[in-house]
Amino acid sequence: MSAGSNLRSADQFLCSICLDVFTDPVSTPCGHNFCKTCITHFWDDNVLYKCPICQETFYTRPQLKVNTLFREMVSEFRREAQQNSSSSSSSEQQAAEPGEVPCDICTGTRLKALKSCLVCLASYCETHLEPHLTMSGLKRHQLVEPVENLEDRICTKHDKPLELFCKTDQTCVCMLCSVLDHKTHEFVPLREEYEGKKAELQKTDAEIQKMIQKRRLKIQEIRASLKISNDAADREKAEGVHVFTDLKESVERRLKEFMKEMEDKQKTAEKQAEDFIKDLEQEICELKKRSSEVEQLSRSEDHLHLLQRFSSLEDAPPTKNWTEVRVHPPSYEGTVVRAVDQLEKNLREKMEKLFEAELRRIQLYEAYVTLDPDTASPWLILSYDRKQVYLGDVKKNLPDNPERFSHCPCVLGKQSFSSGRFYFEVQVKGKTEWTLGVARESVNRKGQITLSPQNGYWTVWMRDGDVFEANVGPSVRLHLSSPEKVGVFVDYEEGLVSFHDVDAAALIYSFTGCFFGEKLHPFFSPEPNDGGKNSAPLIICPVNQTV
Repeated sequence: MSAGSNLRSADQFLCSICLDVFTDPVSTPCGHNFCKTCITHFWDDNVLYKCPICQETFYTRPQLKVNTLFREMVSEFRREAQQNSSSSSSSEQQAAEPGEVPCDICTGTRLKALKSCLVCLASYCETHLEPHLTMSGLKRHQLVEPVENLEDRICTKHDKPLELFCKTDQTCVCMLCSVLDHKTHEFVPLREEYEGKKAELQKTDAEIQKMIQKRRLKIQEIRASLKISNDAADREKAEGVHVFTDLKESVERRLKEFMKEMEDKQKTAEKQAEDFIKDLEQEICELKKRSSEVEQLSRSEDHLHLLQRFSSLEDAPPTKNWTEVRVHPPSYEGTVVRAVDQLEKNLREKMEKLFEAELRRIQLYEAYVTLDPDTASPWLILSYDRKQVYLGDVKKNLPDNPERFSHCPCVLGKQSFSSGRFYFEVQVKGKTEWTLGVARESVNRKGQITLSPQNGYWTVWMRDGDVFEANVGPSVRLHLSSPEKVGVFVDYEEGLVSFHDVDAAALIYSFTGCFFGEKLHPFFSPEPNDGGKNSAPLIICPVNQTV
């Protein structure tokens, strides 16, 4: 056969996907052949089922079956190729390396086996395989790729090759087993079962790969969340260092000012005392000199001299009257109190700035919140846009569905939250009583309700126009001025619910260490009208980040 015809025949047995000799060739409806594994993977990776050669599109995935005739032609081509290869490169045969199957016939250096015979239960190198390829009796033997432990491929009971698979017992059997021991069972050729199991393994592997991919994505998600958390922690630590450094410098500055004030007063008192002492010592010096002159004159025996000097010594030297002179120590009382009061004022100003910055941060988590009419008490009136609520004078005839508060004048937000952070603001201006917060989705809504975290409510309220309490169970009294707008912030994972006076940029109260365990809804209660004194509505406001 010419070289050209050999090349053309070789091209006919090459898969256009893997560019290698066909393995388990299958045909598509358009008539083109591919390795079964190649076309299967090709279609697994594409949405449309197309022929890679002619691009014909199949709207349903074709059922592929091995082209038996073409497979035999490919096998024959492989054998001829191996024979041609053996005749041209027999001198290049290699000795079997560790882990490779050696020829069972070779003596001395055992060459690498090319095939194993399931009939002879032996493996052959290229040279010793020749009889199986040329002798008619041996041609009928079943040759397979080199394998070790060939005896494991023989039926131990009938001493025949294991060629069938018993689907009933899920075991490999020989031909005699199928007619003697398993005659009522269902059988398929090993290759067919092999193809099925291989497909199952491929499917299992694909599922495993998807699971791996999901877990890799989850790792990326966790790492991204961790990075966000670490970045937030770094920012918070940096801000904390800045704030506490500023506070420390303020304290040190006030301490220096306090010490200077004390030292200035002390130096003033010391200078006054030193000036008095200096004057007194000067007068003492003058008086001592006068005393010495008087004493000397008193000893004189010269009558004329004594009388002449007496008149000059009779006058007293110029001195002050020290009777009323006092050193008045400065007053130190209240100096520490005034210094601490000034420090407290400075710290209060810094705290207000901190609260303003914190409020601006949490306002970034503004959530869209509206009122849920299905949860509203029959006494409540909701605005058309579901942003306002107040207590009506007449109880409406509404269905008592499970979601509705039947007795207490309460309503939940339509939106629910089960992760992350969210924030909303409510105008309470003009009201003397109100209750705000969040509640678990499963809270009791019938009859009287008790507001506490144990019952699924995290709320604060105002009563009688000036009484503020956090409903901790028992309630905690809060001391603050009447806010006109209240902000509610929730960090679900952190377990935090905090309330803020928006206009004053001040923290009202924080519930910490909370466990929510399910969806949370905003909670509102405008409370009774109190004869019209509390008729103003609760209004869900858009966040105005101008604080």
